[in-house]
Amino acid sequence: MVRIRVLVVDDHRIFAESLAAALAAEPDVDVSAAGSGPAALRCLERAVAEGRRFDVLLVDADLGTVAGAVPAQREPGAGPPPSGPDGIALVAGVRVAHPGVRTVVLAERDDPRRAALALQAGASGWVAKDCSLSRLLAVVRGVLREETHLPPALLTGVLRELTAARKHRTDSERLVESLTPREHEVLRCMVAGLGRKDVAARLFLSPHTVRTHMQNVLGKLGVHSTLAAVALARRAGVRPADLAGDVVERSGQLA
Repeated sequence: MVRIRVLVVDDHRIFAESLAAALAAEPDVDVSAAGSGPAALRCLERAVAEGRRFDVLLVDADLGTVAGAVPAQREPGAGPPPSGPDGIALVAGVRVAHPGVRTVVLAERDDPRRAALALQAGASGWVAKDCSLSRLLAVVRGVLREETHLPPALLTGVLRELTAARKHRTDSERLVESLTPREHEVLRCMVAGLGRKDVAARLFLSPHTVRTHMQNVLGKLGVHSTLAAVALARRAGVRPADLAGDVVERSGQLA
């Protein structure tokens, strides 16, 4: 019998242990539980080292969120937060570090916006926490067959969110394409979090020239702040400058 290895990740101990016990009663399921994102990542690494990789993660959508708090809203297409304790951030991290592991988000409420973000982060499903055990098992087995699972009531809303995200991304890409190569490099430095002086040192430009380039970038992107420019750049898929590996050679010109 092929066994399915499942890791339940939820900081509500009673729920996590109850769900793990219910799943463990299935003859083809091996299950473990973790109470936080870092603990889950340690479990995954340990399993890899022992040659017993997990197949599916069941992740609490509100992992690490203070009870009663409303998760921060993000712009469509902005993707999951780059860091943080919530379930969607963990999904994104697992997709990068353990691409063979399927993730399913467990949620207490229907939320098309967050469900869309979860799918963009790499989740294979979004399931209500109060669903039946048989339904959850069907999802677990389904995602291992490369299926994507969403509650029918969320489907229309999620498709709307994903469509809006694609439109935002397309508009953003068009604006970024209007930049000159030098302005694009300045934007990559901005995405990496560099200030004007650091950009000047990196690109061998004067601070005054960098200021002009930054103003041109904001103008062409139609935004009024560096933060807005960075958000738009991320939607367009602009990568941050590689501060460790990139070597910018002096071109002989200041602009």
